[in-house]
Amino acid sequence: MRPDAPLVLIVDDDEHIRSLLQTRLELDGLRTIFACDGIEAMTLLYSHRPAAMVLDVSMPRMDGFQMLEALQRTRRPPPPTLMLTARNAAEDVRRAIALGAKDYLAKPFNDQLLLRRVRRLLRAPALQAEPAPPEPPPPEQLRGDELFL
Repeated sequence: MRPDAPLVLIVDDDEHIRSLLQTRLELDGLRTIFACDGIEAMTLLYSHRPAAMVLDVSMPRMDGFQMLEALQRTRRPPPPTLMLTARNAAEDVRRAIALGAKDYLAKPFNDQLLLRRVRRLLRAPALQAEPAPPEPPPPEQLRGDELFL
């Protein structure tokens, strides 16, 4: 894998899903990092600046919707985001898009469709040209509903 390959942040509390996504994306030539919940992911967004994010909705401590809401409060747009979740209700899709997600895919998913959707995210305008954001608070100070970055 090329060291300059796009980096994708995988955020899911299910270890098997994280492993599957990591394998599929890396076989497609992408680099990956992962987080188990939104709080861990917020720290990784600042330290690694991924080109795209695959985000679950239902997670402990901070779910995917709460994470997108927290990112809106920072006035810094998240990387292009694909919501990948078992929740498939129309109101969940509308809420995710309203909060800034670029795409929404229900579990279980087709591998090829997932790869096409992630590649489409990577064609979105890159965030790498933005100045680096300020350092986030230490993870032990982060709480699900009180992120002030």
